[in-house]
Amino acid sequence: MGVGLMAIDHLKMKNMNKFIIWVAILFICQPVWAEEKLTWTDCLRQASQYHPDLISAKENIRQSLDAKIITASPLWPQADTSLSLTQLKSQPSATGIKENSTTYAYGVSGSQLLFDGFKTINDVKASAENVKASQWGFQFVSSQVRLRLRTAFINLLKGQELIKLTKDIYDIRKQSLNLILKYYNSGIEHKGALMTAQANLAEAEFEIHQAQRGLEVAQRDLLKEIGARTIEPVQAEGSLGITVNYQQTPDFEALVKNNPQLLQLMAQINAVSFNVKSDQSNFWPAVSLEGGVGKSDSHWPPGVADTNVGLKLTWPLLEGGTRVAQLDQAKSVLRGLQAQEQSLKDTLVLALEQNWFNLQDAIEQVNVQKEFLDADVERAKIAEQQYSVGLMTFDDWTIIEDNLVSGKKTFLNTQANALLAEADWTEAQGRTIEYAN
Repeated sequence: MGVGLMAIDHLKMKNMNKFIIWVAILFICQPVWAEEKLTWTDCLRQASQYHPDLISAKENIRQSLDAKIITASPLWPQADTSLSLTQLKSQPSATGIKENSTTYAYGVSGSQLLFDGFKTINDVKASAENVKASQWGFQFVSSQVRLRLRTAFINLLKGQELIKLTKDIYDIRKQSLNLILKYYNSGIEHKGALMTAQANLAEAEFEIHQAQRGLEVAQRDLLKEIGARTIEPVQAEGSLGITVNYQQTPDFEALVKNNPQLLQLMAQINAVSFNVKSDQSNFWPAVSLEGGVGKSDSHWPPGVADTNVGLKLTWPLLEGGTRVAQLDQAKSVLRGLQAQEQSLKDTLVLALEQNWFNLQDAIEQVNVQKEFLDADVERAKIAEQQYSVGLMTFDDWTIIEDNLVSGKKTFLNTQANALLAEADWTEAQGRTIEYAN
């Protein structure tokens, strides 16, 4: 009996070992889901398809095209069909007799506008300009989406580099603490130096956590700007360096002529100018050709045919000053938009010039900060060697080390700011999401 129990226990243990081995194999073979890597081209492609602002702007174009069709419809023949059944029941007369009758009728009627003072034609031309305005409006929205997308992409690149940088700073602070701790234990360094090094290390650890939280926000921002429907970790693939040569000052006056915001306003001005002409047409009569054919009778199917054709002239006489007020209103809107055109043009030219010089400053600042960083790195190497052999005090050494840490952070910020300035310059030109650089 005891031997049997031992055999059973041995079998259970053997099966358990097999189970553990299989679990280990399954755990090892589980795929490791890495963050999706997105290049700038990937972001442009996805945003152009899925960004809700672009989808909305495309629908505005569709609506303006439909509005144009609706506006042009009076220029084409209009036709209606009708079918009716009429029953007449009268009250009893003095003789006590009721008279009831039924009438059946059907027919087709139509009309064709001949002349309305060119009102409809001007309305169609205004609608065509509204289509252009919506198309340029889409281009303007696209440039705004591109700016936000580029900003989010740069911020994610910066956030990724900041994670690396904060870890490097942590290593620097930890190495410094180990060196100071060694001197403190030997009685060479004082407690204040040790506490300062410990505080620096704690700050470096906090900055790692802060950078990680900032990275999550940057990831979510980029996902929003590409129109993603799900939230998942992503990684921006690229560098923080500017690859385009920006040396020759462009012609700002020439660049502003292609700005979609200005072109949209110009299309709106053209549309309102046609609205003015349309309102002027209200003072002319409208002439249309009308006709119809049908049958009516007291039984079904009706057999008596009716045909009519003629001209219809409509000319409002009294309307309480509506036409005059409408025309005056349209002219006022036109004058206001024309004034906005000059103001917008001046604003856009100024924005181009400001963003261009901001970009130049940012590029030069990167070069300057690179030289400072190289100097900080070299000074830190020398200072650490001098401190380790007792040729430099802790106070002097920690100042140099703090300068190194600050220089690394400043250089990263300067690189990101240069790319952001480039994005602003691109947006000031009205570049849309199809522009890859």
